[in-house]
Amino acid sequence: MLGFKQKNWMYQQLISSRATWNVLAQQVMAGMVNRANMPDKIAYSMDQWPGYAAERMEIVRFLQERRIANPVVLTGDIHSNWANELRVDDRQVDAPVVATEFVATSLSSGGNGLAEPTGLSNLLANNPCVKFHNTERGYIRCTVTPEQWQADYMSVSDVMQPGGVTSVRSSFVIESGDPTIKNV
Repeated sequence: MLGFKQKNWMYQQLISSRATWNVLAQQVMAGMVNRANMPDKIAYSMDQWPGYAAERMEIVRFLQERRIANPVVLTGDIHSNWANELRVDDRQVDAPVVATEFVATSLSSGGNGLAEPTGLSNLLANNPCVKFHNTERGYIRCTVTPEQWQADYMSVSDVMQPGGVTSVRSSFVIESGDPTIKNV
């Protein structure tokens, strides 16, 4: 998905970074999520990083091997919310978590969405990398300090008419040096 020059530039920026948090902002989800909702079936989105699995694993392996400090992937607008723990290969549940991904929904397109999409429990059970998912409309509010990153998933109660109320649906924290997602 990345050309040689673009990937090389990204690698050089990450290697030379002195940042506490190294943010990769992009538009397609990096989590390798099997969307089949059945343990014996496989269905990955070919329009997201799983469709480019070899390159995606190469990038996450680079983050791991080069010990890039606190990599956080910010992804948006895919019309749904996700909080994902990224491994070199997300299908290897026992592999170490290398990075964190926070995926933001759209703010107003596609109606109000759902707090609990159909098949959510199966999706979570079949994808241990996924720590949160819904399709409600809203945004992610991030509070970042040198010690931790907090992601608050903000939900708008009704985007179809004026007066919708915005509230925190879920909050997660990652600590500096530990990419595993913790509920707040």
